Amino acid sequence: MANPERKAGRPRHYPTEMQRRLVQALAAHGVPQREIGLALAVDPKTLRKCYRRELDVGAARLECALILNLMRIAGGNDETALKAIRFTLRARFGWSEFAPRPAG
Repeated sequence: MANPERKAGRPRHYPTEMQRRLVQALAAHGVPQREIGLALAVDPKTLRKCYRRELDVGAARLECALILNLMRIAGGNDETALKAIRFTLRARFGWSEFAPRPAG
């Protein structure tokens, strides 16, 4: 018969400051949450519950780095720059070369 005082499941996860910094750094480098969870030996659900802020900040840093790199490429004078500009206009501003031009 099971012990009635014992709770089911794993023990609660208490993140350390070092683990928080690691999660943020890995998220900022684009490491998937599944892999971050494996590195910390926690379930992805626990990772999202205990490290939500670190995951969000890391993802925002990654997005900023990618946008800065894209803007650097778009500042050039070659065909790659043109492709970067067109991609940015479509992805960030909803631009379409097939949409009608605004009246005025």
